[in-house]
Amino acid sequence: MKILQIIPSISLIYGGPSQMVLGLAPALAKEGAEVTVITTDSNGDSGQTPLDVPLNIPIKQDGYEIIYFRCSPFRRYKFSLDLLKWLKIHAHEYDIAHIHALFSPVSSAAATVCRQHNLPYILRPLGTLDPADLQKKKQLKKLYVNIIERRNLAGAAAIHFTSEQEAKISARFGVSTRDLVIPLGVIPPPEKAENIVTNQLEMPKDVSLILFMSRIDPKKGLNLLIPALEKLLASGNNFHFVLAGTNPQDPNYEQKIKDQITNSPLRSHTTITGFVSGELKASLLQAADLFVLPSYYENFGIAVAEAMVAGVPVVISDQVHIWQQVGDSQSGWVGTTDVESLVELLQQALQNPQERQRRGLNAQNYALQHFSWDAIAKQMIQAYQTIKKTISN
Repeated sequence: MKILQIIPSISLIYGGPSQMVLGLAPALAKEGAEVTVITTDSNGDSGQTPLDVPLNIPIKQDGYEIIYFRCSPFRRYKFSLDLLKWLKIHAHEYDIAHIHALFSPVSSAAATVCRQHNLPYILRPLGTLDPADLQKKKQLKKLYVNIIERRNLAGAAAIHFTSEQEAKISARFGVSTRDLVIPLGVIPPPEKAENIVTNQLEMPKDVSLILFMSRIDPKKGLNLLIPALEKLLASGNNFHFVLAGTNPQDPNYEQKIKDQITNSPLRSHTTITGFVSGELKASLLQAADLFVLPSYYENFGIAVAEAMVAGVPVVISDQVHIWQQVGDSQSGWVGTTDVESLVELLQQALQNPQERQRRGLNAQNYALQHFSWDAIAKQMIQAYQTIKKTISN
């Protein structure tokens, strides 16, 4: 089976939703599929240089091929005329396309090209159909839906949601769609990552480490987490907080959060790392006693799954759409999006190290069983084959 994966960018700077394609593609190839990923060289929206990669030619890696195209002419929107020209020429060579992102010009245009060339496609909305997300740039999105995206949704062979909750709440704009609910996968970190945390970041060894590792964005609930941590400090709890992440699309908000911590009692109990990857990311997960993500909405929460597979118990809100799995498997603590709820859960976790350890083991076992790329690739191949067979008949 020949499968085409289409995504605006796979740069690390855009976080988990983009990076998941680099986990899915080799897992699909391992199952015997021929996989091509097409994307742009976009590497941030605020003046960053493009990815240093060869353009317009297939690059073989991990059993699949990837082709990068120049992000032009609309760099902020990760658009590429060259990518669309290539797709028009080669669409007929593939059995199915998997398009990642809605409200992205290159993804929207790619869906149109697929329809024109009778290539069945699956759309993965990346949480953009969440009613809360649709409130951002509401009028512009409404216009975009009416002109472009409703037709793309109606023409899709399926909409790929990463949790039952995401599928349940997502807007459809009057379109009847086939839902495909398959979670994202995670790659377990090395068992013994280099201990960069204590050796280089000079963080204390004798206190509990609370880790936030995600994009620094208003939806992530940092306006709840910072005052919650301040209350914990004031009530005598001893811990160290690590803020790991960035926001290339809204650096002003990122700076606002940093300034808030700097002007808070938290400043002497906090390490701000910026964007992390590789050994540093693995080391932080290895050192963390708790992972916290009190988001206002999260279609899956790839960072939560990464913490779980590393054996870290999680404290999340019930708006992170894998909260049910976390609760049922006792992999952490689930609360509401308010400060007092967060204070209560964090205090429970901090004061019960044995319970943290138990829930961390639960988290790891659950993630290894349900969020492994091998298992997810098998589900995806089956879904692709079913769609192809249905359309053929």
